[in-house]
Amino acid sequence: MIFFSEKKENGLFALFTGLFILVILLAFLSDLLWLIAIPLAALFLYAGWQNRDTVFFLLLLTLPLSFEYNFSPTLGTDIPDESLMLLTCFFFFAYWLYTPQSVSGKAWAHPLFFLLLGMLGWMLVTVIFSTDSFVSIKFLLAKAWYVGAFVLAPLIVFRNKERIVMAAKLIICSMLLVTIIALIRHSNNSFSFATINESVSPFFRNHVNYSAMLVCIVPVLIAFWKLTKTATLKWLFAVAIMISLSALFFSYARGAWLALINGIITYWLIEKKVLAFAYVVFIITAIATVFWLKSNDRYLRYAHDYQTTIFHKNFSEHLVATYKLKDVSTAERFYRWIAGVRMIKDKPLTGYGPNTFYDNYKPYAVPAYKTWVSDNKEHSTIHNYFLLTVIEQGYPGLVFLVLLLGAMLYYAQFLFHRIKDEFYRTTALTIGVIIVMIITVNLLSDLVETDKIGSLFFLCLSILIMTDINTRSDSPPDIQRIS
Repeated sequence: MIFFSEKKENGLFALFTGLFILVILLAFLSDLLWLIAIPLAALFLYAGWQNRDTVFFLLLLTLPLSFEYNFSPTLGTDIPDESLMLLTCFFFFAYWLYTPQSVSGKAWAHPLFFLLLGMLGWMLVTVIFSTDSFVSIKFLLAKAWYVGAFVLAPLIVFRNKERIVMAAKLIICSMLLVTIIALIRHSNNSFSFATINESVSPFFRNHVNYSAMLVCIVPVLIAFWKLTKTATLKWLFAVAIMISLSALFFSYARGAWLALINGIITYWLIEKKVLAFAYVVFIITAIATVFWLKSNDRYLRYAHDYQTTIFHKNFSEHLVATYKLKDVSTAERFYRWIAGVRMIKDKPLTGYGPNTFYDNYKPYAVPAYKTWVSDNKEHSTIHNYFLLTVIEQGYPGLVFLVLLLGAMLYYAQFLFHRIKDEFYRTTALTIGVIIVMIITVNLLSDLVETDKIGSLFFLCLSILIMTDINTRSDSPPDIQRIS
């Protein structure tokens, strides 16, 4: 066996050497020097294929560290995580085609996976009816490699606890590094509200994105603190929790603060087995509120004064302005939300198409809610992911999203009470808390489509599936705790 293995390796070495020499000769004879990149790319792909798990874990490590880079006003990417997403998606999809048994049949048959496929299937339908097919197809392709990198790959990689622990450690270590850098830079400006966005760049676009990922890391750190038995490590995780909470406070992000509170409430709701019920009550309340505001144009009574709606550099003034509806970010949200609600009636079934909100919303806006930033030079969207979904994908798209989130919360609660293993019980509880936090921040933003929060959302989905599969009675025994 050793003889044949060495023979195979020697053959591959000879193949790559011959390819490299041949391409170099062709490059110099034809003056097409770019041809030299071909054997290097082939070698790189081969190395990645042989080390798929390493590529996946490297992707997780780079998530908090990546930054946006725009090649042009219409073309941009996240460096380096988006390239690693593509590679991870390619390697693991190819590996699954090569070895279909690498993904358990239980994973394919899992209700959460079926709901995800339903959501993606309907998204494909809305692309067909999109008002701008080109941008919608680009959006669908991006969604595909998100799912490939953060759902398909984990279904292969997360075969045991050690892999899940490794993934969590890589994300929290890189996020803590970014957090410490941001705190040091922010401290040089006396932790002022006006300089927080500058302090978190280039890793995060603004303090909202930064705080959204940061708040989702807190329950993971608490889970490590709870499961760790070593006194020294327990102390280190306690310090990491305090650093994260301090950074969260100085992020000045109201949505993240609310997410933290909701996360604490979620812990109690899961323990009492009422999380799924609370989710249904929340949905009913949200629908009733929308109808109440819409009836008789009641929402017009809460219109702000255009002249007094400003951006505040002092955070206490910012909070007061929020309460009085004079903060520009809050007022602009109302402006876009109202436009969004009015858009729905024209395309309730298939929506306007993924990633088309900006091109369609302005004719539906109500002038009474206009602010001095309503020209929207950043081309940002509606700042509510649920409303964005129904606008771009119609009511069926929203139903699929709500059902998927509800099913994830149900499974987090169900697994917590079914499982006896301490690690997996804590994992289910942590995922439930993170999902509620993601829901909270997306009520005021649309972050599921970003590399930072979108990756966490799909990772939570895959971890729930693997937690369910790994803890069934017919699954093999696993390690018992984090060491």
